[in-house]
Amino acid sequence: MGVNSFGLKFTMSTFGESHGKAIGCIVDGVPAGLKIDEESIQNDLDRRRPGQNRFATQRKEDDKVEILSGVFEGISTGTPIAMIIYNTNQKSKDYSNIKDLFRPAHADFTYFHKYGIRDYRGGGRSSARETAARVAAGAIAKLLLKELGVSIKSGIFEIDGIRAKEYDFEYATTSDIYALDKNIEKKQKDAIDEAREHHDSVGGVAFVKICNTPIGLGEPMYHKLDATLAEAMMGINAVKGVEIGEGYNSSRLKGSLNNDQISKDGFLSNHSGGILGGISNGDEIDIKVYFKPTPSIFKEQKTIDINNNEQTMKLSGRHDPCVAIRGSIVAEAMAALVLADMVLLNMGSKMDHLKQLYKV
Repeated sequence: MGVNSFGLKFTMSTFGESHGKAIGCIVDGVPAGLKIDEESIQNDLDRRRPGQNRFATQRKEDDKVEILSGVFEGISTGTPIAMIIYNTNQKSKDYSNIKDLFRPAHADFTYFHKYGIRDYRGGGRSSARETAARVAAGAIAKLLLKELGVSIKSGIFEIDGIRAKEYDFEYATTSDIYALDKNIEKKQKDAIDEAREHHDSVGGVAFVKICNTPIGLGEPMYHKLDATLAEAMMGINAVKGVEIGEGYNSSRLKGSLNNDQISKDGFLSNHSGGILGGISNGDEIDIKVYFKPTPSIFKEQKTIDINNNEQTMKLSGRHDPCVAIRGSIVAEAMAALVLADMVLLNMGSKMDHLKQLYKV
């Protein structure tokens, strides 16, 4: 796993910057013979695409994906699949007034001190623009998982502290903010509108559910399924916390309440979130992903410049008032990448698997 790559067997490497010519990815480890549905890949990108409504950044990008290699007549060849998405609506001039300033709560400060170079054009490599490439790669992973009957869905559980009481993933696909609970959707939208009107932003929580997961995915020590899922989610821009199953609340429960008792028909509850000992138990995997408020806000803020002089700054440009909304699609994609990788890794866990493959 390289610094710009993710996965062990089913791998993704991304490239590109927010205001560069293009972003893209290389997906390796895809078995030959997988039907590559380009419409399905584009559909996932369209769900993440900016500029669709007032609840997202108004940067207008078509996010049209182009497959460069690894696919012949709609079928994977077993070689690396390269995909590219051209940037068509950069406005680098929006950042010219802050080219020497560090934006509070952004990666500008740390990237500058690590690399000694200040790419001020929308954050460069650290921009959430890069996550479009992850969504494209995740869409390939979802096609593989679909062949195995595994499905992944997502929606918005919480915005600005307003939490869903019902989880309707079908409704979420029709909502402008991917709300899981239609009864509190308007309150969540009002919170976003109010923050935007005051030149501010709000945080939110995405809920990812993985269904029909086979038993046995995940390695028991240093590549546990829950640990790898947490790593995948924490690697998404603006994510500050991850819960699996009962999550933080499990620390408040007695063991008698938190334990998932077992019957011959399966588990009687799912506090574990479908994972025991780092290995999937066949139940649904529930993940909550916590996004901080979008750091790009239009209020005057204190900062320093690259010469360590104290300054005040005020941003311009186009930014999401709540990054969790489009971030939920990225979380879904990262979950798919983890599961696809774990499926391939699990092929060698038993001699029976190898004998069946090689007909011994």
